[in-house]
Amino acid sequence: MDADDMDGKMTRAMDGTTSDRGCQACHYKATPRSEDMQADLQKRLNRVIGQLNGVKTMIDDNRYCGDVLTQLAASQSALKGVSQIVLRNHMETCVVEQIGRGNTEVIDEVMDLMRKFS
Repeated sequence: MDADDMDGKMTRAMDGTTSDRGCQACHYKATPRSEDMQADLQKRLNRVIGQLNGVKTMIDDNRYCGDVLTQLAASQSALKGVSQIVLRNHMETCVVEQIGRGNTEVIDEVMDLMRKFS
């Protein structure tokens, strides 16, 4: 099957390889995240999900606004930590690889990403 098939099952990564992931518009990392990093990110995301489920329960239980806001702040902080880890990994792998290939346009992408998290 070719990356340009009409059924949309094959995708092309930034390095030109194809993958059967079912998304024509998706991008995939050329350098996979380590198992340790994957486990750490999953643990952190599960914690954020748990915090947000707790906030939802607090809202359902009509809990005091200050307590809800405190938990929301904790959730935001935890999610920001995940974002920082992913951004650092992006810069250390994807960005370095693209600049090595002569694609300096990736710098604009990084600047846009950084603006989203500031």
